[in-house]
Amino acid sequence: MATSYDYAPLFRSTVGFDRVFNLLENAQRARSISDWPPYDIVKTGDDSYRISVAVAGFEQSDLDITFQSNLLTITGKKQDAPADNYLHRGIAGRPFEHRFELADHVRVNGADLQNGLLSIDLVREIPEALKPRRIDIQTNPAFAQKVAPAQIEAQKAA
Repeated sequence: MATSYDYAPLFRSTVGFDRVFNLLENAQRARSISDWPPYDIVKTGDDSYRISVAVAGFEQSDLDITFQSNLLTITGKKQDAPADNYLHRGIAGRPFEHRFELADHVRVNGADLQNGLLSIDLVREIPEALKPRRIDIQTNPAFAQKVAPAQIEAQKAA
């Protein structure tokens, strides 16, 4: 049973959250796509992550990884192998595509294929301009001294 949500009421009362709603809608649509091959997403540090995809039977030349504007796409397509001499074929080799929407300032650090496991390392690098910075509080001696209020000289009213 698939449940879809209507985000229209939120569009009426928010400004600037279009990307968040688009991410939610895309995530709902992506759930209908097959989850094969299985994958893990692991947080390996404060600002580092690893996506591991089980690609048994695929070679490096059968896999393609692309990263464009916060979208990481992993595709696999095996070269056609002759079907003769198989008594049972249980290792799936069908083509696949996984898409991962990455947050701003997350970049792909590298990929590795070992023992049928494709590992993609990600790192979040926040630019210096967006990092929080400490503001020093300075004491100005001119403000520290109390200055007597100025007196206006005028004639006394009789």
